[in-house]
Amino acid sequence: MGIAYFCLSAITGNVSSLMESDEDVGNKAAVFPLQLLGFDVDIINSVDFSNHTGYPNGWEGSVMDGDTLLKMVDGLERNGLLLSDFPEGEEEFCGKDGDGARIGRIGNVLTGYIGSESFLHSVVTVVQKLKALNPKCRYVCDPVLGDRGKFYVPPELVDIYKKEVLPLADVITPNQFEIEQLTGIDIQTIADAQNACRILHNLGVSLVLITSIIFPGTEINDPIDNTMVEKPGDGTEATPPPNSIGMFVSRRRTQQKTMCQTMQQQNIDSEQEQHCCEEEQYVLYTPKLPGFFTGTGDVCAALCLGWTAELNDHVVDDGLSLGDFLEKLAGTMHAIVQRTAQNALKKQSRYHDDSSRGEKSRKVSSFELKLIQSRDDILQPPRSFRAVKLQ
Repeated sequence: MGIAYFCLSAITGNVSSLMESDEDVGNKAAVFPLQLLGFDVDIINSVDFSNHTGYPNGWEGSVMDGDTLLKMVDGLERNGLLLSDFPEGEEEFCGKDGDGARIGRIGNVLTGYIGSESFLHSVVTVVQKLKALNPKCRYVCDPVLGDRGKFYVPPELVDIYKKEVLPLADVITPNQFEIEQLTGIDIQTIADAQNACRILHNLGVSLVLITSIIFPGTEINDPIDNTMVEKPGDGTEATPPPNSIGMFVSRRRTQQKTMCQTMQQQNIDSEQEQHCCEEEQYVLYTPKLPGFFTGTGDVCAALCLGWTAELNDHVVDDGLSLGDFLEKLAGTMHAIVQRTAQNALKKQSRYHDDSSRGEKSRKVSSFELKLIQSRDDILQPPRSFRAVKLQ
């Protein structure tokens, strides 16, 4: 399928990715994992920066506007690059419709950081076009709004996401701050997370992955011991251990999507709605690691797209359940971050003057994700943590 990052992904494994491009975040963080997983990725960079914005000495580069995005997609369309080009007789692979006409070649669209209202409106237009060309095109949205109580984008984007973007999205990968903004629910408990996901399901999103949740009582400021026992707890309890980060996934069966939305519109009571719209939910906890890592959300969204591309009923593409998917995702993400943290400690041991601008930049650079070195963890995910299915 192709991906736009915007990422765009074609039916054969192509992805269209529409994201920022600087250091190891955005497209640079998302494309490599997708390519390893066999996806052919078409890339549209929403920004081209010299470095990500976490560096202390600023950055240089350019930001794409919404009109430019529409012109780029128009150029692709004029040259037939949005349509399938498989030989006749391979309808099951190339996606021909009942009349034998070619349909869209983009099978997946992935979006990340979007910094303006006009650009977000243009993304909506593009996704609508791609879904019209190929009704099976999946839209995976990483709704980058901010983190830790701070917005990275204009707060006005929240309303556009809720009203225009989420109804188009098949999969959404918010962090805790982002899902709280999108739903108005302050997530303090598992029940809060379930209710927040239900709101997004009711907007039409089939799968919600909350990439990180810090539950009250789990925040300990001491650096975590990397030798701590993984698989916190015995795998039968959903209670978060100390010094842990939660990951939460909720899926509503796609075959019930239209019926559930109709029942919601008709104000059918919640008990009947839940019976109609069966949901499957898992929670998992990983130990915190010291440091501030950029690009983890981009990698997480990319892996989520790749490992759920063939999600049908209770199983994923390789026959694994939704819980297995979460375990694969958590194991790989933890391995990448742990490798990066260990590398950062080695580098920082050689730094001397933390107050100089150069040393500050080097410290930020030391936390750039070690993606290439984590190739095997992407291809063969370590199963280090256990997902708990919720009732």
